[in-house]
Amino acid sequence: MSPLSSADTETEGVTIDAAREAAVAEFAEALGDACLETHVFPGVDCWIRVATDGWLQAAQVARHELNYRYIDFVSVIDWMPSPYGRDMDTEQDRDPNAVADFEAMQHGVTGGDTRMQAIGRVHSLITNIGVNIKCDIPDDTLTLDSWISVFGGVNWHEREAYEMFGVAFTGHPGLRHLYLPGDFEGNPMRKDFPLLARRVKPWPGIVDVEPMPDTGDNGGGES
Repeated sequence: MSPLSSADTETEGVTIDAAREAAVAEFAEALGDACLETHVFPGVDCWIRVATDGWLQAAQVARHELNYRYIDFVSVIDWMPSPYGRDMDTEQDRDPNAVADFEAMQHGVTGGDTRMQAIGRVHSLITNIGVNIKCDIPDDTLTLDSWISVFGGVNWHEREAYEMFGVAFTGHPGLRHLYLPGDFEGNPMRKDFPLLARRVKPWPGIVDVEPMPDTGDNGGGES
């Protein structure tokens, strides 16, 4: 278990992280009805989930009201269970008839109602506390407000999420590919995107390694 901070206390066997509890309470108060759920893992981290239409508001509150001026990242989580079972891990686990079980979909500590969720992590350089902010992304549009008007540094984060998960960010000035060819079809980080290389050679595949050259008795290289 991670060591507890000096702000943590134990009362009747229950650990209380006063600093993180105060942080999520500040967010909850500032966001009002837009704050749906909060969770604190004492001595480790904390999360809040906001309504979809409160996603941009959460960034504004974090930076302008609560002084969380550093942005760690923005990304997307695909909570859909893989329709391929565990065949992306080992040949022995492959189930060619497996399908995604949406009833088994779980959303982590703050819950959720959609397949895709956005997650952004902001950090206070004053309190040295980071807060994970999550929200549901509508299944029918896969569109969310951009944070770029608040944190300019999320430009490439949102582009990456657009490319890898197919989530669009309204207000982003240039959603385009970062890594893949412009005509590439599909979103490789989605659970239902087949990684064909692992079907050809299951992970971990046999790595072709050339033998080391004979260095001789003196340990030196070739003369």
